[in-house]
Amino acid sequence: MRRTGEPVVSPDGRSVVASVIEPDYDAAKQSSDLWLVPADGHEAPKQLTFTKAAESGPVWSPDGTRLAFVTRREGDDAPQVYVLAMAAGEAQRITQVTGGASNPQWRPDGKAILFESAYDPLAAERKLRKSNARIYDAMPIRFWNAWLDEKKPHIFVQELGDPSKSVDVLKGSKLADSPGFAGLFNPAGGQSLHAIWTPDGQSIVFAAYVNRTEMMSAETESRLFVTPAGGGEPRALTGAGLQFSRPKFSPAGDRLYALTERKAKPGGRLYSLKRLAQFTWPATSQPAVLTESWDRSVSAYSIAPDGKTVYLDAEDNGADQLFQIAAQGGAVKRLFPVEHGGYANIQPVADGLIAVFQTAAQPPEIVRLDVAKGSHTMLTNFNAARLREIDTPDPLQFWFTAKNGNKIHNLLYLPPQFDKSKRYPLVIFPHGGPAAMSKDAFTTRWNCYLLTSPGYVLLETNYTGSTGFGEKFADDIERDVLRGPAEEILEAIEQALRQYPFIDKSRQAAAGASYGGYLMNWFNGHTKQFKCLVIHSGAINNESQYGTNDGGLDRELRMGVPIWEKGGQWNDQSPIRYSGSFQTPSLITVGEQDFRVPLSESITTFKILQRRGVASRLVVFPEEGHWILKGENSRLHMQEVLGWLKRYL
Repeated sequence: MRRTGEPVVSPDGRSVVASVIEPDYDAAKQSSDLWLVPADGHEAPKQLTFTKAAESGPVWSPDGTRLAFVTRREGDDAPQVYVLAMAAGEAQRITQVTGGASNPQWRPDGKAILFESAYDPLAAERKLRKSNARIYDAMPIRFWNAWLDEKKPHIFVQELGDPSKSVDVLKGSKLADSPGFAGLFNPAGGQSLHAIWTPDGQSIVFAAYVNRTEMMSAETESRLFVTPAGGGEPRALTGAGLQFSRPKFSPAGDRLYALTERKAKPGGRLYSLKRLAQFTWPATSQPAVLTESWDRSVSAYSIAPDGKTVYLDAEDNGADQLFQIAAQGGAVKRLFPVEHGGYANIQPVADGLIAVFQTAAQPPEIVRLDVAKGSHTMLTNFNAARLREIDTPDPLQFWFTAKNGNKIHNLLYLPPQFDKSKRYPLVIFPHGGPAAMSKDAFTTRWNCYLLTSPGYVLLETNYTGSTGFGEKFADDIERDVLRGPAEEILEAIEQALRQYPFIDKSRQAAAGASYGGYLMNWFNGHTKQFKCLVIHSGAINNESQYGTNDGGLDRELRMGVPIWEKGGQWNDQSPIRYSGSFQTPSLITVGEQDFRVPLSESITTFKILQRRGVASRLVVFPEEGHWILKGENSRLHMQEVLGWLKRYL
């Protein structure tokens, strides 16, 4: 199925550009091109680019006549910024930097573009080295799926029509040269400074970490800075205690917005909502947190052209939903209740609003919202024909009150050709994270309808720790990392069995990835009700996981005490301490380049199961990280998962 990216609205609000991926099991045949989508829906989307190389990061020029984007075309050693005139012609390359380019942003006068690129202070020295040893004086040393090196993101400015070299705005600054300086990390790879122009085009605002090398003794923080566009020492706009990201200016240029989070403190709350903050500009003030009293986390936001309203995306009670707030603050108002699927990336367009809509069956598509009716019309519908070929009943949703008093939300996915008079095996799939939410949303890695396709019912439970149900609900897992959530999930099964007689109680299985895999190892030591388990990237030993993963102080704060002290949750809630009771057949899958839950955890699980004589199978993907992403690997992974479930169900 094609997959539509985030919509980017033209300055006049009449057109939208988005990338559209045409996937293929052969990576060489996969394509990603830019499409032009009329915002009123009166014309069909039109393809803008037709190249083998993927285009990303599209951004309109201030006058709407040109489009800048990033791609790597023939002759490029790394991705570069290209500019396409919308009237006609071929896209022209405007950058040539060895570190590659990302995040292009037009200067307000349309005569220059800023972009980000990896700066390597040891590039010359690296060429002379005869060893490929990695040398570190401080953490971090790796992140998610990659080892870290000396490269750091810098901001460059390229004047259009000037063939001279791009200007490195941060070169030589004390901030960029400091050991703790880093961009905001992206799990998919790389770092970003979220750089944007100031309204007068004379300066650049960006977000950066200042203390990444202190991650073993303090919570790391990203702060906002402003720097002259011609270079110079950046000036901090924010101080300690809060983290900031995604800055944006109001249309009038008199306000600066950003997302903010409070950082954890020992003995205090470890999870923090993302809130919307506002600063005056150009004379910056202490930020006013506009969503301070709203008990939901802001996923993304956009500002109306008249500057009077800010639109918000947020997880709420099991769905991605849309909200609005007055630009100066006030009550957050829901646009309309979402009962099926979910919305994100809300953007104002001429005479209305657009967003991205998706379900567990349907990949994201761009839609135009009818707020009064609480519905939408499709602006893109690339997968309509494919969707008509498959049977995907809408998920059922139910709530129950757990023994601990928490109200727990659940989704139940039904198999194709569902017949309520029949009896179906049950597979449970708790989400990873744990700071995440099970919802009716599309994914290729653990697609709900793929998992139900053999004739199973799939149960997803938003246990304590899930996002979208308030800050306290998400944070409460930090002091009860496994036992409480596992008991809630088992209670959810009992509730489902009482409520839905088509579930066969005698045939149950459990699958989980990341934190969900961690839960699977906990279940293996505490219950015998599952016929089999599927454990992807699941930790088993709190102590060894701490020692080899890419995290820092956060794990110690979660467990309650330093690792060298007895107590806390280090032993009491470590699955390995209960491995003497392991007896459920288990499929274990893992990517060898996973540094969040390293390979050693999966090998330990397999080794214990083999020692105990329990049927077990280990599948290692050498070129994969925390997620199994390559087409053929993904296909094999799901074949292994469904084959294991079939064997025992």
